[in-house]
Amino acid sequence: MGVILSEARDLPLTAPGPFPGIGLSAPTARHEPTDSVLAEEVPVALVYGGRSHVVVMCTPQDLEDLAVGFTLSESIVPTAADIGAVRVDRHSRGIEVHVEIPDAAVDALRDRARGMVSRSGCGLCGVEMIDDALRAVPRVGSQLTITREALYRAGRELEAAQAINRETRAVHAAAWATRDGEVVIAREDVGRHNALDKVIGALARSNRDARDGFLVVTSRASYELVQKCAVSGVELLAAVSRPTALAVRMAEAAGITLVGLLRGNEATVYCGGAIL
Repeated sequence: MGVILSEARDLPLTAPGPFPGIGLSAPTARHEPTDSVLAEEVPVALVYGGRSHVVVMCTPQDLEDLAVGFTLSESIVPTAADIGAVRVDRHSRGIEVHVEIPDAAVDALRDRARGMVSRSGCGLCGVEMIDDALRAVPRVGSQLTITREALYRAGRELEAAQAINRETRAVHAAAWATRDGEVVIAREDVGRHNALDKVIGALARSNRDARDGFLVVTSRASYELVQKCAVSGVELLAAVSRPTALAVRMAEAAGITLVGLLRGNEATVYCGGAIL
């Protein structure tokens, strides 16, 4: 059972529609204007040592951030200092992002032999072994504390930072906020994992310590997002939707404060004690 944080508990009820007991209007067909803006989704191959490791279906923006963030959050290398040049090559049918890492890391990556394909949707994304999917998470520290007001502020500022979604209504967003709730870095993508990796990469490329703040996402809090937070040392993850049960168990194991249903001045704390 989560602990509800709320400053506005009385929520307006949806007006009933024509269907008994359901607050929905009757379905209607309509045509969108031909100039409607649609979200882009393209295959992006992340290449290490001349070999493609994963193909990610994503929004083709902030690809250097994506590559660095994925390389760190998937523990391909332990630190940002182990990542060298990042080169983006655009082709007619997709994009290749070449990431320079030490030879030893390239050899270890080949030993994994994962050759996976990640989609913007959900699932194991081609991971071949259960142990790869549910790898053990490191225990983060316990230095972060924030107020409810900082949490609510971050939620508001994340919503304001979603320029692509305001036009398309089709992408996720992730953001890193300081301890007082100021959103410093925000990224958008059709894939929720990609959006988070872009933020992690942007933090590393700007030499910011992810542990000095917390992460906010527009999606549900899945176990993969908790894994990425743990690897990055982030002690608090807040999501606008509910977490999965596995995500809560994994957050508890990692010592991460996990918050769901962050909407306006209301949120539910599922585990952890970083919120005052």
